[in-house]
Amino acid sequence: MDGPPAFPPRVVIAVKALACELPCDGGLPLSRYSIPELRREVLRRGLVASIGTTTLWRWLDEDAIRPWRHRSWIFPRDPEFASKAGRILDLYEGVWEGRRLTARDFVISADEKTSIQARRRIHPTRPPRPGQPMRVEHEYERKGAWAYLAAWDVRRAKVFGRCEPTTGIAPFRRLVAQVMRNEPYRSARRVFWITDNGSSHRGRKADERLRRRWPTIVPVHTPVHASWLNQVEIYFSVVQRKVLTPNDLPSLAKLRDRLLRFHHHYERVAQPFQWKFTRTDLAALLTKLEDHRRPLTEAA
Repeated sequence: MDGPPAFPPRVVIAVKALACELPCDGGLPLSRYSIPELRREVLRRGLVASIGTTTLWRWLDEDAIRPWRHRSWIFPRDPEFASKAGRILDLYEGVWEGRRLTARDFVISADEKTSIQARRRIHPTRPPRPGQPMRVEHEYERKGAWAYLAAWDVRRAKVFGRCEPTTGIAPFRRLVAQVMRNEPYRSARRVFWITDNGSSHRGRKADERLRRRWPTIVPVHTPVHASWLNQVEIYFSVVQRKVLTPNDLPSLAKLRDRLLRFHHHYERVAQPFQWKFTRTDLAALLTKLEDHRRPLTEAA
């Protein structure tokens, strides 16, 4: 017959509760627990006389408690977060103010990817060989940097981009012109431009500048700290993976050439992004965040 468990359930519960505390709240100069640190604290508090790290790991694994890991997150601080985010999610579903978009309506997602460096490796990059991956020299020389501005047509999977020495009102205006001077945008009924709150395109004055030059533009801004709602960020992640990693480019001219030629390469196979986050998901997220916020508010 099996004997009694080595540790009573109350000890297991106490250890799991300790693992779910912040070490600093208990006076320890730690940001988070590792298994060895947790073991030392369990012994220091006298929860048990002796215990091994394997036992602690097994107990925590039962409830997927990982005190050595962490994730960053942020509370929405835009008072109009829900309404601003909702408008963008509607556009991704082909709706604006309760009505379906027409074939003459277009949705553009735009932003800047700043400080893209041209890095010339000290020794040449070597291609892969059987049993050996590509080899890239760790050290490099900086050969300058571009600000890369891009506009992604959400419904047509078409991309426009340009390299500028820096970001600002004038570079962004040139990106807008690069799009709007082409068909079908030039004769469109409406062209919705989704942007974040960067200084190049933030606020009423920026909106007025756009509409004065291009009356069919409808500016749509993401909430503060919500660039993840902007689909062009997905395109930028593609660029980072396929064009810039690893980064071995001997000059700014080579970097610019590769970025701009990638547009045509990517468009041959590109499809609209399958955006699945909806207003229903947004409501659930905001409820979850509010649940996280409430204990902090009550504690204050």
